[in-house]
Amino acid sequence: MKKAGGIRYMNGKIINGALILAAAIFLTILAIHVRAGVTADSVAVLKTAGMTCGSCSSKITTALGALNGVAVAEVDVEGGWVVVGYDTKAVKPETLAQKVKGAGFGSTVHMVLTPEQFKQITGRDIGKNAAPSKGCCGGKGGGCSG
Repeated sequence: MKKAGGIRYMNGKIINGALILAAAIFLTILAIHVRAGVTADSVAVLKTAGMTCGSCSSKITTALGALNGVAVAEVDVEGGWVVVGYDTKAVKPETLAQKVKGAGFGSTVHMVLTPEQFKQITGRDIGKNAAPSKGCCGGKGGGCSG
């Protein structure tokens, strides 16, 4: 009888240890995805081709958001621009353009600015008052060629 209780106690310890390990792994993965504290110390302006609708915009912001060091991404479909606030210690502007290319769009680095320069030019902070993405083709239906 004592052995059975000891085995049960040992199994309980193993299960508790496994649960703690699983929780620690989950929290680590969550922390990586949340990226709390990513600050944009630079702004890359990418000239981007092939965007036709809000769905293209969403595809690009999702791709860029997966990169470590990206704080915010804004897409101007009509103008053909992607503006990315990022941490220069974590990612380079050429990497941002490559990520947009990987999402299926032509993209080159047009210019790199400080957040202050961006504010002087646009009159706003990066990530503020960005145009919201509508559905594909401005909500009018149709397909996305991006």
